[in-house]
Amino acid sequence: MREVVLDTETTGLDPAAGHRIVEVGCIELLNHLPTGKSFHRLVNPGRAMPTAAYEVHGLSDERLAKQPPFATVVAEFLEFIADSPLVIHNAAFDIAFVNAELAALALPPIAESRAIDTVGMARRKFPGAPASLDALCKRFAIDLSGREKHGALVDAELLAAVYLELLGGRQPALGLIAEAETESATESRRIQRAPRPHAPSADEIAAHDAFLATLDKPIWKS
Repeated sequence: MREVVLDTETTGLDPAAGHRIVEVGCIELLNHLPTGKSFHRLVNPGRAMPTAAYEVHGLSDERLAKQPPFATVVAEFLEFIADSPLVIHNAAFDIAFVNAELAALALPPIAESRAIDTVGMARRKFPGAPASLDALCKRFAIDLSGREKHGALVDAELLAAVYLELLGGRQPALGLIAEAETESATESRRIQRAPRPHAPSADEIAAHDAFLATLDKPIWKS
């Protein structure tokens, strides 16, 4: 089963207010595990970066001015996500921004029904507990040391690990793998021996008959 973990960074909180995507990061999953395939692009939003947004992801106007607009990367993006379910933390936010970019290019929107919202998963599994990506990484002891600021690709990688834990973690899969490996190793160590004869020898038959002679009407002789 193929899924795609998706994250974006933006110039603000509301695409209806003119805010735009500045970074897209995607991680491919097969059977809930990363395959190593990813999609990552920085995007020129065509507008100035507010200070509050810059402090979150550190993407400056100078750096983004050298990047292509979303229109240039959209074909690659849509090809990568294909028709796979999208694993997103706070899905409504990212879907709204992606669909605003698609609408500006007269392209069909992404259906919200495709999204697997890990915020909702976390709140159902841990009612009343913090459900931010940082909080879930800490809960599951996922290493955050390499993340100085938010970034679409690094956050997608962290979310892939969180998603696996929300589904139940690696242990069931690892247990099956370990069991299969143990069985395979045991099979390889077995020594093949020739079949042993099971028919009684003449001496064994004579000894059995002598024993029966000592019994008073044994039922298996009647």
